[in-house]
Amino acid sequence: MNDTTVKPARTLPRPDDFPFRVTETIRFRDLDRNGHVNNAVFATYFETGRVFFIRSVYGERQFADGGFVVARLELNYLKEILWPGQVEICTGVERIGTSSVTYAQALFVNGECAANGKTTIVRINKATKTSTPLPEEIVGLLKQQMMRA
Repeated sequence: MNDTTVKPARTLPRPDDFPFRVTETIRFRDLDRNGHVNNAVFATYFETGRVFFIRSVYGERQFADGGFVVARLELNYLKEILWPGQVEICTGVERIGTSSVTYAQALFVNGECAANGKTTIVRINKATKTSTPLPEEIVGLLKQQMMRA
């Protein structure tokens, strides 16, 4: 059987598509035995981007009754990342739900997209461990950080 279906070219994100960026130095310890950044470290870079993004957006706000947990992580590996160098971690809001936020993220090295993906976090009540709605104030702040493309 011959598959002659032509797949459309994948459109990769660009740094300018994201409202927030942070740069991380690639550490020697990030490498695996193949000499490139280990796949698990890509997820750590995403986490670093989210943490700095959240601190930037939420400021010093405290959520005494609740917190946020990662409900889903999607990560697409596109290129290897090598040491030494820096990785630019880009983050933006893709979707705002009742109690969840989905962040779009991408990693860039020398302007080239090495990985992209999405992370969904859910606001939970600390006592009941159940989802709880996002405060309107936070929804307003998140709306200002929506993806540009």
